[in-house]
Amino acid sequence: MTDAPELRSGERLGYLGLGSNVGDRRAQLQAAVDALPAHGVRVLASSATYDTDPVGEILDQPSFLNACVRIATALAPEALLDACKAVERGRGRQTDTSAPDYVRHGPRPVDVDLLLLGDAPYASERLTLPHAQVTERRFVLVPLLELDLGLTLPDGTVLADRLAALPLDEGVRRAGDPLTVPAEA
Repeated sequence: MTDAPELRSGERLGYLGLGSNVGDRRAQLQAAVDALPAHGVRVLASSATYDTDPVGEILDQPSFLNACVRIATALAPEALLDACKAVERGRGRQTDTSAPDYVRHGPRPVDVDLLLLGDAPYASERLTLPHAQVTERRFVLVPLLELDLGLTLPDGTVLADRLAALPLDEGVRRAGDPLTVPAEA
C-alpha cells in the first residue's frame, strides 16, 4: 500500500466494488470511475481488474470484470449510496427493483457497490456498512486487499484472514492493469 491519502476537511475514506459483464466490461468500469467525481466522490486509487466467475442466484451468464477503488468523500452513507446508484443508472443499469426488467444478480453493464466508509459501521433499511458480503466474496476481497493489505473492518475483522479462509473454487483471475484514476480539477 502507498502512503495514507490526504483527506480534505469533512471527508472519509471509503472503498467501492465495481463489476460489469455486459458490453466492453473494462470501458464500463472506467466510465463508472470517470463519473464518480461529478457525484462528490474523489477516486484515489484503483486495483487491477479481475475476470471472475458469476456467483449468486444466476450462474449461467458471462463472466464479470471486477475492480475496487479507494475513494474520499464528504457524502453521508445514504447520499453515497445514491451517488453509486446514479452512476449505475447513467451506464444503463436497471436499479428499480419493482421494474419488470429488473433481475437480481443478473447480467449488468455496471455494478457500483459501497463496501466500506470510514471507521464506523452503519445500518439503515437500505444500506449496511461494511457491505454484508464483503467478507464472503473472493472477487471483492482480492482487489480490495490489493489497495490495502492491512485493511480491517470496524469490528476488528482482518480482511486478509477472511480471504485466507475462503474456498479457492470461486474463479478470480487477474485480467488487466488498474483503471485510470481521474485527475483532480
